[in-house]
Amino acid sequence: METIRIGVLSDTHLYRPDDIFRAQAAEYFSDVSIILHAGDLVELNVLNAFAGKEVHAVRGNMCHSSVINVLPKKKIINVGRFTIGLIHGSGYFYDIENQLLNEFDSVDCIVYGHTHNPVNHWSGPVLFLNPGTFQGTGRHGAAGTFAIIEAGKELHATIHEVAT
Repeated sequence: METIRIGVLSDTHLYRPDDIFRAQAAEYFSDVSIILHAGDLVELNVLNAFAGKEVHAVRGNMCHSSVINVLPKKKIINVGRFTIGLIHGSGYFYDIENQLLNEFDSVDCIVYGHTHNPVNHWSGPVLFLNPGTFQGTGRHGAAGTFAIIEAGKELHATIHEVAT
C-alpha cells in the first residue's frame, strides 16, 4: 500500500504569499502531494504558494470576506482508506476537542487550527492534529510549526518547527 504524505498548516495570517513564505512552502512541503490549510489564511492568494498540489482549505475567524464567501467552514477529505475532517475551530480553547467531535461523524482524524498550539494525539479512534501557527505568532515568540501526515497502512502525524 502506497503511503500518501500530506502537508498541514494553519493560521498563516497572510494577505499574500511573500518570498519567505513561498521558499518555506517549497522546502517543507516538497515531498507531499496534498496540502491541508486549517484556516486563518486571511486571503485566498496565500494558497498560490502550493501550485501543483492538491489543496484543501477551510475558512477561519480572521479570514477576509472574500475567503469566507468561497471556502467552507469544514470539509471532509478521503485519503486512501482514511477520512480526515478539516476545520478551523471555534469557541473556547479548553474544550475545543469535544466541540470538534460534534462537527464530524465517524472520521479517523480531525485537523484544526485556531489555538496556535500544536497538538498531535489520539483520543480513542480519532487522531487530533493541530499544526500550530506556521508564521510563529505563538506565545512568547515561539517558532512557527507545521505537520506532516502519512496515510498508508496506518495514519501517522508529526509536528515540525519552521526554521528561524
